[in-house]
Amino acid sequence: MKNYNVLPVILLAITLSNCGGTKKGENTIFNFNTSTFAAKYTPEEALNLEILNPESKDVDSTIYYVNDSKIGVTKGLAKFTFELKDQKLGYQNLKALVYFEGENSEATARVELVSNVQPVLLNYKIVNTHPHDTTSFTEGLEFYNDTLYESTGQNGMSYIRKYDYKTGKVYKQVDLDSKYFGEGITFLNDKLYQLTWQEKTGLIYDAKTLKLEKTFAYDRDIEGWGMTNDGKYIYQTDKTEKIWKMDPTTQKMIDYINVYSGSSKIKAINELEWINGKIYTNVWQKDAIAVVNPKNGAVEGILDLSGLRKLINATPDDYLNGIAYNPKTKTIFVTGKNWNKMFEITVSK
Repeated sequence: MKNYNVLPVILLAITLSNCGGTKKGENTIFNFNTSTFAAKYTPEEALNLEILNPESKDVDSTIYYVNDSKIGVTKGLAKFTFELKDQKLGYQNLKALVYFEGENSEATARVELVSNVQPVLLNYKIVNTHPHDTTSFTEGLEFYNDTLYESTGQNGMSYIRKYDYKTGKVYKQVDLDSKYFGEGITFLNDKLYQLTWQEKTGLIYDAKTLKLEKTFAYDRDIEGWGMTNDGKYIYQTDKTEKIWKMDPTTQKMIDYINVYSGSSKIKAINELEWINGKIYTNVWQKDAIAVVNPKNGAVEGILDLSGLRKLINATPDDYLNGIAYNPKTKTIFVTGKNWNKMFEITVSK
């Protein structure tokens, strides 16, 4: 788990991770005219696509694709305009399939789509302070049936705990096998899902008994970090700027978004919580929470929690991590790794 980027004004000093604005294909018959491409685009803009034909081939038609989805067909090499407003943020992989003289050939390129949203700086108010076990290396925090559950990391020390957040009294604890480094959790359809860090293994428990029912292998070569759900699908992070969307029935990844604040990718997003249609996420090693639009990955708000540092007994390496929304009280619970306190807060603009 690493150190990366910044959001506006004060937060998240994350290094920009641009890999260059365009990527030119190796095709030598046809190529996109990348000289007309901007370094970056925003969703209110459009791509003007043009194919170069240096060998003056007799072209019948051209089919255009973005991220492997067909977007249009033109006669010959007619120019094509594509609106970006409905695209997810991140690199847009362009392909043109050109039909000529009884043959066909591909041209490829890519452009980067970044956010045009200026994140709002959010305010918070502490409404209650609760005890937190300083031995808990917090990875996941979530309410289920009005009870708080916490998952922790570290090999040989990872567990899931169900407890009274007001007193710290533990109702039940399930220790993970020592080969696992526990990560994020989420409850869906009376099941508790848990990630492990680098073991590429997920765990599924009966939500009521916490009995382990099944393990599953990640279907992508990724790490397991944070986890949440929207009532139908599960979302998880992997140390990058990606938030993956998983089908809980098959445990297969079906989609992902890239998280951007303005033109910057926000890497190392960690613990997740779904709150009123938005994804709240910790940024690893930053005392801040980003509020993300799950449709396109745009950061819409920033919650600076650095002020909590002076209220706890913790080292600089005991990072903020853990977000749980209590729908009954409509408050958010936040804590950190090995913190001695957990804070119940309300958030406003």
